[in-house]
Amino acid sequence: MATEVDPFLTQWHRAVTAKDLDALHGLLAEDVSLGPPPYWGRLEGRDLVHHLLGLIIETIDAFTYHREWQHGPELALEFTGHVGEVELQGIDLISLDDQSKVRRLDVLIRPAQAVDALREIVAPKMQSYFADRSKGAA
Repeated sequence: MATEVDPFLTQWHRAVTAKDLDALHGLLAEDVSLGPPPYWGRLEGRDLVHHLLGLIIETIDAFTYHREWQHGPELALEFTGHVGEVELQGIDLISLDDQSKVRRLDVLIRPAQAVDALREIVAPKMQSYFADRSKGAA
């Protein structure tokens, strides 16, 4: 099956704008990997990536996409928003698989103060998530 970018983008924008985490989950490949902003290594797997994306979507206020670039199944989506008083700008680099699901996502954010503000809120929640997962595995 050929990758269909336009329907994917419509669904992606709808899910992010509505903060529809169930719809977002459906757009991720089972083996998706995420290169988040600094302070975490690459994350692998739908549930883990979905959890972090949900935290980020809930944390960044006034999140708005602006420009888009496409090269086949490779996308770059520019966004802005803010964390508290700190304005941010970023790029989502998305690679789609042949089922039009996200197989790789890299998130780049600037300035450094925005990354720090995001990390201060999200990192403790991710640590709790990892702790809960390890308890469940024990």
